[in-house]
Amino acid sequence: MPPRGKKIGILIEGDYYEPEIWYYQHRFAEEGIELHLLTRLWGQPMLEFLGHEYRAPLQCRESFEGMSDAELRSYAAIIVPSGMVADRLRYTEDPERPPPATEFLRRAFAEPAILKGIICHGMWLVAPMPELVRGRKVVVHNNLIGDARAYGAVYTNEDVVVDGDLITARSGGHCHQFARAIIDRLS
Repeated sequence: MPPRGKKIGILIEGDYYEPEIWYYQHRFAEEGIELHLLTRLWGQPMLEFLGHEYRAPLQCRESFEGMSDAELRSYAAIIVPSGMVADRLRYTEDPERPPPATEFLRRAFAEPAILKGIICHGMWLVAPMPELVRGRKVVVHNNLIGDARAYGAVYTNEDVVVDGDLITARSGGHCHQFARAIIDRLS
């Protein structure tokens, strides 16, 4: 069954890798997949983020904060993209509590029907809750291999790794293979 009509949420922040996000916007639309950019809006109706390579602006009007369980379950996949998005989303006002974005990711991991996609440096968002990937096969950017192993993940030297409801990819340059794996899994 084609993924037409399904929803994918992509977590977004500043310093996103433009070619990756642009690719998703076009490729997922080709499949009839509804794409939603999600972030912390900090009480604002909209935030504009600049990309890493070209400083291209990207507007986001949807927040993952306060999302109900029912709304979360309406997503077929949640993606943590490459670039510095995960690092920026790791901010927490209270160092005794996990970052809101990591807490959101934990909620997504608790739903086996939701596909989780993490590409490149996106694995940084898992750092506050390494149990999310402990024992799971993953690939990350070459700079994060030690991090993945420290999280207890099983580093796998492939460009894209599928481990059940978790799909990981090495770098933003592999976004086409990553998107293909997500589309295949959702079909």
